[in-house]
Amino acid sequence: MRFRRSDPEPEARADPTRGIELRGVSHRYGDRPVLADLDLHLTEPRIGIVGANGSGKSTFARLLNGLVVPTDGHVLVDGLDTRTSVRAVRRRVGFVFQDPDAQIVHPTVAEDAAYGLENQGVPAPERAERVTEVLARYGLDGHADHPAHLLSGGQKQLLAIAGVLVMRPARVVFDEPTTLLDLINARRIARVIDELEQQVVVVTHQLDLLEHFDRVLVIDGGRVVEDAAPRPAIAAYRALMEGR
Repeated sequence: MRFRRSDPEPEARADPTRGIELRGVSHRYGDRPVLADLDLHLTEPRIGIVGANGSGKSTFARLLNGLVVPTDGHVLVDGLDTRTSVRAVRRRVGFVFQDPDAQIVHPTVAEDAAYGLENQGVPAPERAERVTEVLARYGLDGHADHPAHLLSGGQKQLLAIAGVLVMRPARVVFDEPTTLLDLINARRIARVIDELEQQVVVVTHQLDLLEHFDRVLVIDGGRVVEDAAPRPAIAAYRALMEGR
C-alpha cells in the first residue's frame, strides 16, 4: 500500500538490525478481543502466518506496518513505534492486500505503480525509471498505458506487488495473496514471493507455499499457539483443525 511522505526524523533513529518486535501486544475491536499477550521478535527472512478464519491472523499482519495500532502494548519496526512513527514504519514495511482492487487507485498501470513514489516526493525522472523497471520485472511493461481495472486477476495482483516494491521497502507483508487466484496465477505469485530479496511475512491458507520458509506461526483464538519451523508448525495446525 502507498502512503504520504514521512517526517525524516524517525528514520535517523531506526536500527535495521532490530527487526520487528511485538511487546505485550493485545488488540480489541470494541469489546471484542482479537489478539492477546503477544511477545515476538521477527527477524527471519521468510515467516508464515496460519490460522482459521477469525483467528486474528489478518489483524496480526496489519499490526506490522501500522495499519492497525494495538489496543495495548507496542509494535516496533527497526526500533520505530507504529504508534508514533507510523509513516516512517510504512516506508520500511510494504503491505499487499488479498484483494488487489483495494490497492489499485489510479486509472492506468503506470500511474498506479508511480503513486507511492509521488507521495514520497521522488523526482519525476527517477519515478519513471523505477516504474519502467518494476513493470518490466513483472511482465506488465506492455500494459503501462492500459486501464488498470481491465487487467486479469493475476495481473492485478502483480501490479499491487509492483506498486509496493517500487518503493523499495525492507520488508513486505502479504495478506492471503493467492486466495482469489486460480492455480496458475497462485503459483506465479508464489514464485514472485520466493524470489524477493526483502524480508517477507505471509498470511496464507496455502500451506505448501510455506514449505521452504524459515518460521511459521500458528494463531488460534488471538494467541500464537505454535511457533516453529514449517513442518512441525503445519503439523500442529492440521492437528488443531482436525480436532474441531
